[in-house]
Formats: sequence, structure tokens, C-alpha cells
Amino acid sequence: IINCTGGAHTKVLHYIENLRIVKDHLLPVPPLFKLIQHESKTDWKEMFKVLNCGTRLEIYTDEKNASVIIDVAQSFGIAGQVIGQVEGSEKNEVVVKGEHGEFRYE
Repeated sequence: IINCTGGAHTKVLHYIENLRIVKDHLLPVPPLFKLIQHESKTDWKEMFKVLNCGTRLEIYTDEKNASVIIDVAQSFGIAGQVIGQVEGSEKNEVVVKGEHGEFRYE
């Protein structure tokens, strides 16, 4: 379980070894973060590194348990979905892909 505050989308790098985390199906970025980006002119790569951009919590699990966790979250009115996958890699890496581009973090 990763709380995406204080490290945002790169926080998981502290807890993996020889893995690539690919986040290619994120929830939509809320208007507040779009406003912050627009007004500050901060690059989206930096935005995803510093701010969670709407992803508050990540739970790393297998596909079977993912659907159960999502159903429980939704029963409490919390949006949830599978946002990506974990792959083997020679280096620790997070890849964020979406409407604002593709960004790699090591």
C-alpha cells in the first residue's frame, strides 16, 4: 500500500527492487491539479513527481484481489480502478503514461 502524498507517483521507488511500475490507466487529473499546473507553468513530469494529481492511494496486488478491493472501495463511494501493472526490470523505474505525456522516473 502506497499513500501517494509526500512523494506522489515516485514514492513507490523506495520499496521496489528490479521492477518497473507502469501507470498507464490513471484516474482523470482533477481540475485543481490542472489549475496548479496552468498557473505555475510546472512541467507535467514534475507535477507527477511532486503531486499525486488525484491518485491518493495505490494497492499493489494480483488481478483477482484487485477486483475485490475496487468493489469494496466503490461500496464506500470511493473511485477505484486498476491503474497499471508491475514488470520485471534491470532497474527500478516508474513510467507514467497519459493525456499529459509519458514520463520516466528512476
